[in-house]
Amino acid sequence: MEYTKSKVLALVFLRMAIGWHFFYEGMVKVFNPLWTSKAYLLDSGGFMKDFFIGLAHNSTFLPISDSLNAWGLSLIGFSLIVGLFSRYAAIAGMALLGLYYLSHPAFPGITYLFPSDGSYFIINKTLVEIFALYVIFTFPTDHLIGLERFWKKNIKQ
Repeated sequence: MEYTKSKVLALVFLRMAIGWHFFYEGMVKVFNPLWTSKAYLLDSGGFMKDFFIGLAHNSTFLPISDSLNAWGLSLIGFSLIVGLFSRYAAIAGMALLGLYYLSHPAFPGITYLFPSDGSYFIINKTLVEIFALYVIFTFPTDHLIGLERFWKKNIKQ
């Protein structure tokens, strides 16, 4: 598929913006030794509420989950920013955001302790970002603007 310059730039900017969002969110967690997802998990709603609350109460799995979350966000974001393996990063990002959505779905009748910065009905920012990552997965740009361009060039030689 042939991309115009404006299409490539739009996709690259989308990839990098989402990458920055993931990377920054991850690094804030990585560099804060007191950060934990426990309160977020305890505030879960929806049909998977019991699973997430159980994870919050599990002293073995919660630190592992916190570490995977912080480093996962960081690495996914880094990959999207620099344009290396971003199709894999997009899949991982969709999976991680899917867990966030399942933990706090925007379903009618569910209230959360943490305030939302909007009024949502089924579709919220998390789902929108999942759909944006699907666009990045479907229309990759790493081979045009990103480190993958150089990675593939070196592999072919």
